[in-house]
Amino acid sequence: MRVIDHFIAGGTAGLSAARTSDVFDPNTGAVQAHVALGDSAVLERAVEAALAAQPAWAATNPQRRARVMFRFKELVEAEMETLAHMLSSEHGKVIADSKGDIQRGLEVVEFACGIPHALKGEYTQGAGPGIDVYSMRQPVGIGAGITPFNFPAMIPLWMSAVAIACGNAFICKPSERDPSVPVRLAELFLEAGLPAGIFQVVQGDKEMVDAILDHPAIGAVSFVGSSDIANYVYQRGAANGKRVQAMGGAKNHGIVMPDADLDQVVKDLAGAAFGSAGERCMALPVVVPVGADTADRLRAKLIPAIEALQVGVSTDPDAHYGPVVTAAHKAKIESWIDRAVEEGSELVVDGRGFVLQGHEQGFFVGPTLLDHVTPQMESYHNEIFGPVLQIVRANDFESALSLASKHQYGNGVAIFTRNGHAAREFAARVNVGMVGINVPIPVPVAYHSFGGWKRSAFGDTNQHGMEGVKFWTKVKTITQRWPDGSVDGGNAFVIPTMA
Repeated sequence: MRVIDHFIAGGTAGLSAARTSDVFDPNTGAVQAHVALGDSAVLERAVEAALAAQPAWAATNPQRRARVMFRFKELVEAEMETLAHMLSSEHGKVIADSKGDIQRGLEVVEFACGIPHALKGEYTQGAGPGIDVYSMRQPVGIGAGITPFNFPAMIPLWMSAVAIACGNAFICKPSERDPSVPVRLAELFLEAGLPAGIFQVVQGDKEMVDAILDHPAIGAVSFVGSSDIANYVYQRGAANGKRVQAMGGAKNHGIVMPDADLDQVVKDLAGAAFGSAGERCMALPVVVPVGADTADRLRAKLIPAIEALQVGVSTDPDAHYGPVVTAAHKAKIESWIDRAVEEGSELVVDGRGFVLQGHEQGFFVGPTLLDHVTPQMESYHNEIFGPVLQIVRANDFESALSLASKHQYGNGVAIFTRNGHAAREFAARVNVGMVGINVPIPVPVAYHSFGGWKRSAFGDTNQHGMEGVKFWTKVKTITQRWPDGSVDGGNAFVIPTMA
């Protein structure tokens, strides 16, 4: 059976893997490949290649680095269809979602094409007598990205595009559940003119993660995954002197005010809660209608819309979403539905036990709607990460605001309203990192930055945009004086001042 290998020093590593992991086709439940699980020795090979290649890449002027990004973008766009099918075959999301996954990653590549402007430093002439001060941004050196299964193209590109454009070498450790796309991206980077050793892929599990976090030559680590692991990555990486940005889980809320356009809200919720089978950290799995009348009207409209959703194989153009990534994840989602019912939630639409004819072994979960969920329930407190929408009823605006603000996660939130004052008040006061106003999935565009609050993010710097440039570079500040004939050449025994 096919083995998905590492990509090191410009090619697949060709190492005999002592350990492998199964890669499934979520549509059928069958094992389609094995992925090599690397160790510290594999990582060492990648680090050696990065150390050899990075100084020359950092010395390459920013315009030439940008040209590689332009070429890479063209190559990915030309191969969009093939990449999307590859992604869907391992993840399970429908082809349209896979194309969106790739496209959102390419938008960060587009931002990275403007790196010459983003790397400009500051300059002050005449800060003191004959003294000028300026700063420059220089690459960290070697960076690493530990990426999740739910966006196997977008998130590696979010991390690597900015890191590489800034002059770093980058080592990607993708999820072992869907590891093929990052390897193909590495091949396309090489074809675009990126030197061997600048973008590499090491496959693995926790052993590889720990090797990355412990390696002294890796200066910065970016991570996306569950909150417990994000905290672990942050603590261990920071203890080893690394810069770390670690994005965790989410439980995003959608606040529905009484004046909202409920027909539009239902359309937005159908996509935001159930798209990609809910396997998105920016999904909208909790809806908070304000007032009993709003809740009843919204529920009445949601039921037929949810029952009309079509679940199908990844290649079905009529399917709204496909299977979840593994049998274990399917079982976990269904166990959370069980738990919600045990806690007293009303099961309005039940997606458990869903079977797709002809694909009985596939990892499918039907759309699920739960009402009368309360903040005390464990199923509300935790991230389900599946096609499950929970209704939490709020009496008034302040109660709705409090729900989103007090939840352990603070990744994204949305409010649906026609009232500008309510929207403005909500955006200013809510204790969440990314806010949508009549936008159900408020993922910022590539030239802004992505990042949540509370247990949704560990570290001080967000991903992509100028925050990404700051993360992948170090600032060096130079204070200079060029003597003229009036300088007596005497020794200075005090710190120079600007007087």
